[in-house]
Amino acid sequence: MKKVVILCFMFIIAPLLIVGQSLENVEFISPFHDDVAAIKKDGKWGFIDKQGNLVIDFRTDLVNTKTDDGEYPMFSYERCKIVEVKAGISYFGFIDTSGKTVIEPQFLNITNFNKNNAIALKLDKQIISRNTALDKDMVNYRYFEVLINTEGEITYYLTQDAVNIVLDKSFLRAAPQITSKLLTDELYAVMGKNKTWNIIKVKQEL
Repeated sequence: MKKVVILCFMFIIAPLLIVGQSLENVEFISPFHDDVAAIKKDGKWGFIDKQGNLVIDFRTDLVNTKTDDGEYPMFSYERCKIVEVKAGISYFGFIDTSGKTVIEPQFLNITNFNKNNAIALKLDKQIISRNTALDKDMVNYRYFEVLINTEGEITYYLTQDAVNIVLDKSFLRAAPQITSKLLTDELYAVMGKNKTWNIIKVKQEL
């Protein structure tokens, strides 16, 4: 009798132990970074974990990174780049591994994080005069290359001289290029006005 009972029990629970999840018609699968991999479907990107679970649903605001394996969104130090377009201008920020926006899109360009730092283009607005007839401020827009931490706080100004821009989609059709380069965990190469490089040491905050 015991054998019969045991066999019946096994047949009852066996189907319950076979749990599967399938993702079909996936167009691209990236290597894993920070224990998640980007997958593309129907022109949108999402992320799966190492068990194949979709941990971040498909969305259109993820920003690709160029790698030897192709171009795809990726996490670096638990941050992934996102973009939001306002009045035709692209602004960049970051999400965490839960998909939550932790750094609001506000920068004109950004790099992936290296430990606690990423390079970003911080937009700065200057009021240069006031048009009393139109009751309107005359403004000038410019940006600096800065380091930000994983909370989006500026920790260091890599460039002291700002770059003036016209904040209009007719003139700013693509994100301005970041010229500063990460050399090591603490060394950055910053381009000066005469197109030569300055080597700056910035200690990482961990």
